[in-house]
Amino acid sequence: MFLTITTTGTPERPATDLGFLLHKHPEKAQTFSTSYGTAHVLYPEADAQRCTAALLLEVDAVALVRRGKGKGRGGAPDAALAQYVNDRPYAASSLLAVALSSVFSSAMKGVCTARPELPAEPRPLRIEVPVLPARGGPALVRRLFEPLGWAVTAEPVPLDTEFPQWGDSRYVRLELESADRTLAEALRHLYVLLPVLDDAKHYWVSSDEVDKLLRAGEGWLPGHPEQKLITSRYLSRRWSLTRQATERLELVRLAEADDSEVEEIDNAVEAETETEERPTPLAVQRREAITAALKASGAARVLDLGCGQGQLMQALLKDPAFTEIVGLDVSMRALTIASRRLKLDRMGERQAARVKLLQGSLAYTDNRLKGYDAAVLSEVIEHLDLPRLPALEYAVFGAARPRTVLVTTPNVEYNVRWESLPAGHVRHGDHRFEWTRAEFRAWAEAVAERHGYGAEFISVGPDDPEVGPPTQMAVFTLTTPKEAKAA
Repeated sequence: MFLTITTTGTPERPATDLGFLLHKHPEKAQTFSTSYGTAHVLYPEADAQRCTAALLLEVDAVALVRRGKGKGRGGAPDAALAQYVNDRPYAASSLLAVALSSVFSSAMKGVCTARPELPAEPRPLRIEVPVLPARGGPALVRRLFEPLGWAVTAEPVPLDTEFPQWGDSRYVRLELESADRTLAEALRHLYVLLPVLDDAKHYWVSSDEVDKLLRAGEGWLPGHPEQKLITSRYLSRRWSLTRQATERLELVRLAEADDSEVEEIDNAVEAETETEERPTPLAVQRREAITAALKASGAARVLDLGCGQGQLMQALLKDPAFTEIVGLDVSMRALTIASRRLKLDRMGERQAARVKLLQGSLAYTDNRLKGYDAAVLSEVIEHLDLPRLPALEYAVFGAARPRTVLVTTPNVEYNVRWESLPAGHVRHGDHRFEWTRAEFRAWAEAVAERHGYGAEFISVGPDDPEVGPPTQMAVFTLTTPKEAKAA
């Protein structure tokens, strides 16, 4: 049972970042024990241009029968030999899906302790499964994966190449390709859809499978055109569980359409209690700090300049106080991902009227950006070469001139607290610079003085007494009208 994941890269974003995402070093072959055999992770190729990770699962047929007590495909009491001689060791199935979730659990959750910024970055991905059971044929494979944005190749495997007249088997050779996909999304798609295509599970399906399905299907399953088939097959056609999952997916769909939380729609859903408090990710703390500063300024119409994949826009949309939210980015790929994240194609008319995505560069003045209450530059300025900062400064503070401008950027002094960050390295390969608190304050105060703004500074994240916070934020407030400043 075999699966490969391939990505390509550049010197700035090497393909070997795949090793960080999978938490498996490219120069090592690693082995993991599972309930039904042994999983091997190895890298057939690994360099800056191209990196391939392979997951090989060796199934112990005897252990499979003993643990399953003869249940499942090939385990009928009148076919004792079929319990031991079957396709389980060779064809991708729920066994491989479970191995994915076990061996690559952190990658599936979108967690990377060494490089926290990597999981959210889309990258070109190619996934190959040499032998995949497809009860429904290549057409069903395409119906399941193409709505998720994959380019699908599903070639039927002949029953016997020596006897082509026997026709094709029910297996396919699968290739999936995407130019901009996060690894976590790809793994969750496989986790759900591999057993769906096999239409069988090697273990007893209980009520906790509904939670697993909803967790792995978050963000894509509620709107999938084959949602009913996926839900039914994943839950082994258990009617009660399928109905429970369908009802919960409908709640998710209604909550998204109404721009509210599931708990607000279904009052019977009890709040979860956690015995252990987990730290809030820095990206979430940053969005919370920005939202609080925008609300304190009274802004209703907001620009997200350098909006990237739309995470901040998604957070702002949850607050009806923000009546218009405009995202601007130079990258069309980023805007496409933002549109997908915000679900603009399925958004209600009232919500859609609040959102706008624009392509543009902050190196030039843009009349479309004038007249707004506030503008946000979240983790943007450090991606520009220093000689280009004056152009951005004039485009935002001199031409657009919103009443409030928020700028966040990393505090380079805090980098010594990142144990996984080598000394002298910046946090992201695309950062052109990272400033100390004094350098950022000097730049912000000079900008404020030149353009008639006042500036105050806010710490984002834990404020270390020695090196300060991980993120620093400047809040610019317009104090001098443009005409008076010109005079």
